[in-house]
Amino acid sequence: MSEYVIGIDLGTSSVKALLVDREGNVAAEASREYPLHSPKAGWSEQDPEQWIEGTLAVLRELGASDALRDGVVEGISFSGQMHGLVLLDKDNRPLRPAILWNDTRTTAQCREIEAKLGSKLLDIARNPALEGFTLPKLLWVREQEPEIFGQAALFLLPKDYVRYRLCGTLHMDYSDAAGTLLLNVPERAWSAEILEAFGLEASLCPPLAESSEQTGALLPKLAEEAGLRGSLAVFAGGADNACGAIGAGILQEGEALCSIGTSGVMLSYESDRGRDYGGKVHFFNHGEKDAYYSMGVTLAAGYSMSWFRRLMGGLPYEELLEGADQVPAGAGGLLFAPYLAGERTPHADAAIRASFIGLDGSHGRSHMARAVMEGITFSLNETLQMYREAGKEMSAVISIGGGARNPLWLQIQADIFRVPVTALANEQGPGMGAAMLAAAGCGWYGDLRECAAAFVRRGRTYEPNAAAADVYEQLFPVYQQVYGATRSLSEALMPFRS
Repeated sequence: MSEYVIGIDLGTSSVKALLVDREGNVAAEASREYPLHSPKAGWSEQDPEQWIEGTLAVLRELGASDALRDGVVEGISFSGQMHGLVLLDKDNRPLRPAILWNDTRTTAQCREIEAKLGSKLLDIARNPALEGFTLPKLLWVREQEPEIFGQAALFLLPKDYVRYRLCGTLHMDYSDAAGTLLLNVPERAWSAEILEAFGLEASLCPPLAESSEQTGALLPKLAEEAGLRGSLAVFAGGADNACGAIGAGILQEGEALCSIGTSGVMLSYESDRGRDYGGKVHFFNHGEKDAYYSMGVTLAAGYSMSWFRRLMGGLPYEELLEGADQVPAGAGGLLFAPYLAGERTPHADAAIRASFIGLDGSHGRSHMARAVMEGITFSLNETLQMYREAGKEMSAVISIGGGARNPLWLQIQADIFRVPVTALANEQGPGMGAAMLAAAGCGWYGDLRECAAAFVRRGRTYEPNAAAADVYEQLFPVYQQVYGATRSLSEALMPFRS
């Protein structure tokens, strides 16, 4: 009888589940979408019950797959969107819609956190106070919805609430807890100092667990409804970026992950909990025990390309990018700064906006398309540069997401990063990382590195082209000037934005 694990990825727009065998092959997959609600400008919320409905639906679909006619699922684990606040009452029922990672209502609370904690925040939580994190959301609810906050007994993050509903136990793993601003990241414990500073009870924080730790078993009624046989172990899982790193095999120093989805991430494995980037990049606990990862974020990475596609009338991507490979490096003196939604790294600036610099009558669609790819990659390179300035060298970059589906873009990454860039032959994103956590938890492999050796399959590697890399090395400092040169202009235009 074949044996499988299930990796569930609870994203912002949908939940996706993978049925994976012992060799890392995906035997079946299923997904369900759910809406995002924005009742006011800058607000982003979801109904947790819709996560549950979607998750149960994908489990039923996997349970009905051909692979499970003669197979059995041994374990389930999770990847989840980070930072979202799920506030529960004493009966573990949600008190209000979840406030998501991309909600921006908490600027005042971020300033309060900075004023009270000062430099201690980076010493303890290793990250600055940003609107996306969970602590500012808790403070907002306490201030703006005191009756609701008065009923709060516990908070969870999105995937942790789904896991609770599947197995009945309450936990949060370290990699997701690191994105709350309430965890002492180096010491791997809830921070009594931060809780005390804001008058929050320690009982609000759930028990902590390792990402591959078993936290229960799938409730028998749910297993029966989904058509899943046996006693299915449920494992804690991890934050989506941690699981993305696991699923790409980023489990050792010297390798970085470049992920280009709607947003973009440059992520590096960290074995030294004391490494200090001064808050310029995020620093979180990894899904691997006693390890960490750092990352920089480009808010509008793939979003910039989808925007450009809409601007060009919704052309198919093949037609949209046609001829861009014939345009020399540097796009004929055209630069694009991908600040369509503001920027995160290295400029935490919600007001800055995108721009084309150097546009003239000789430029066509192919020049603009190449400039968009180059600009997104320049933005991600700012994180790589900070790594190098901190004495951290990268020998290779693994590229996933939309930026890994186009050979030209992969070559541009290699040329700008000046390191070999490799695509995955079996990319499945954070869902595969969740499946690997379940496989390691089930004891299929001794640790995640052994699991990665079996599950992660690397494809073609793109080596830097020396001539193009030299051009980009000259252009990168010019790109870096665009932010400072356009910041005041973006601020002056804010009153005119619709």
